[in-house]
Amino acid sequence: MINVGDLRPGMTFQYEGNLFIVLEASHNKTARAAANIKVKMKNMRSGSTTEITFGGNDKVARAHIEKRKMQYLYDDGDALVFMDNETYDQIEINGDSLKWEKNFMKESDEVEVTSFEGEVLGLSLPINVPFKIIETEPAVKGDTATGATKYAIIETGYQIRVPLFISEGEVVVVNTTDGKYQGRA
Repeated sequence: MINVGDLRPGMTFQYEGNLFIVLEASHNKTARAAANIKVKMKNMRSGSTTEITFGGNDKVARAHIEKRKMQYLYDDGDALVFMDNETYDQIEINGDSLKWEKNFMKESDEVEVTSFEGEVLGLSLPINVPFKIIETEPAVKGDTATGATKYAIIETGYQIRVPLFISEGEVVVVNTTDGKYQGRA
């Protein structure tokens, strides 16, 4: 058990049967009242974000999240299949829970799978990943007014906006948290 006053962003804990990660924590102390700790946290199973105010003496159970490097093998339609790089064990993760991540994974990419007591919670992608542009419209001469962009499709099928000078076949870096173009690779 840990005191809620010791909670910091990035820490994981169990509260009322759910698993949370701390996004923000702030201490509020008034003159006569006991200290309150306001915690903004994200449910690691459902993805919902909530804010709760704890009393200064409250305690929560610490949750130890296991992170393992795994290789993305393929999509079988319903689930995505990953292989542990050390044991060569394969696991399947429901494709519906990884809709966003699926846009930024190619076969044989290495990702970090997070789990808690054998229950797979999700996966973490590298922040910036290089992708090849497979389709984009050609730039029109004279279309260069202040940061003009055009649509392009990367090799996973995801559509991004890129500057006009990017052409088919080029490799660009895409941010996996917001899905935006970061630059040339």
